[in-house]
Amino acid sequence: MERPPRLIDVARAAGVSLATASRAITGSHGVSASLAAHVQAVAAQIGYVPNSHARALAGGQTSIVGLVVHDVGDPYFGEIARGVLRETEQRGYLALISQTERDPQAELSRVRALRAHRVTSIVLAGSGYIDASAENPLAAEIRSITASGGRFAVIGRHHLPVDAVLPDNAAGGATLMRHVLDLGHRRIGVVGGPANLTTVEDRLAGLRGAAEAAGLDWGRVPVVDGDFTREGGARAVAELVGAHPTLTAVIALNDPMAVGALSWLLGSGRRVPSEVSLAGFDDIPLAADVYPALTTVRLPMVAMGRQALDLVLKPPAARPRRRRTGHELVVRASTGSAPS
Repeated sequence: MERPPRLIDVARAAGVSLATASRAITGSHGVSASLAAHVQAVAAQIGYVPNSHARALAGGQTSIVGLVVHDVGDPYFGEIARGVLRETEQRGYLALISQTERDPQAELSRVRALRAHRVTSIVLAGSGYIDASAENPLAAEIRSITASGGRFAVIGRHHLPVDAVLPDNAAGGATLMRHVLDLGHRRIGVVGGPANLTTVEDRLAGLRGAAEAAGLDWGRVPVVDGDFTREGGARAVAELVGAHPTLTAVIALNDPMAVGALSWLLGSGRRVPSEVSLAGFDDIPLAADVYPALTTVRLPMVAMGRQALDLVLKPPAARPRRRRTGHELVVRASTGSAPS
């Protein structure tokens, strides 16, 4: 097998020294624009591709950004990744994506692996944990990264001492509850997510605040926890409706759970929304395509990814920066007036 061209081959073909070829390829000082253009043209002609890993070892940094998410199969994180990727492409970076499946130990492992590969700019997307001590080892690792010149930003985390993009979870929950109440529903159940996540806590807090403001006893609103997945939503709504068959509205704390709940409700003979209204959260692309289309709270997920990357590529500030998002209620066919 023929070996790929090396930098020394570029230098020979361009008639320059190895050091000059290296500076021309990397855009370093000390080489005129015309000579750099000549060397780069020769490199392209012979098919030379720079070895970014070798450049990182030599220079201590790389043009790769690390993106760590909870679940690459969750459309919420897919939309965030789309925002990150759009921004990296515009800025000439590559993104290396990995997942943790909502495991604090896996988060620490992925961050350390990126650091071992000299990735110095990292975005971590996904809810924090109600038990802040679960994030202590990661917080210590982040402090070490930033102390050595690295950059770190998070999406949806409260406790870590870095720049953050914070989704409008509590306010979005309040908006969703007010919508359901305004339709006349009072027998309302909630399909919750993993109980150890701050995202779940915040969305529930928004629901609770709006319910209590309307005079509804939150203690009489049943909540069944489940995985933030389609299957988790189906299992949770089956348990919820089995225990409370007179519910007229169900709120799911993310859209994949709402899609699973919708499938179970329709499969069990419930009419949506004439018998049971259903709402979700996030407004993933699928929410508009299911039938009936899903009422949900829209978060600017693509923009969140772009904002986080912008933060991680900015010079550090004296104090961690916070970028709070807005939200929008998207009313579709899955919610309607409470049955009389």
